[in-house]
Amino acid sequence: MNTVSGTRPMGQESSVADQAADSASNMIRSTQSATNSAFDRLSEKVEDVRSHAAPVIDRLTSQAESAARRSLDAVRDTSAQVREKALRASDMTVGYIKDEPMKAMLIAAATGAVLMALLSLMGRARDR
Repeated sequence: MNTVSGTRPMGQESSVADQAADSASNMIRSTQSATNSAFDRLSEKVEDVRSHAAPVIDRLTSQAESAARRSLDAVRDTSAQVREKALRASDMTVGYIKDEPMKAMLIAAATGAVLMALLSLMGRARDR
């Protein structure tokens, strides 16, 4: 009988090597199967999260657009109100000047004098 290293017959060593190779192949297939299964579960979870997140993102986008529209409308309304008030004030000023031309001229002269005094004081304070 042929022996390798003096303890086992040659056929047995070949058989042990074949069993080890088969065992390693089985472990590799088992690991691949477990990995594929884990990736499938992960993929399902990612898809589940994506399907739940999409409506939330859509709703938040819609709410942001709505808030932006409301803000823009409020700015337009406020701008229109300010414009109206400015026109009314201008009309009232013109009416006052027509009704009281002397008073209006005195008020304008006094206002101009006060503004000139303030500018003069500010200029001196800056020079110091």
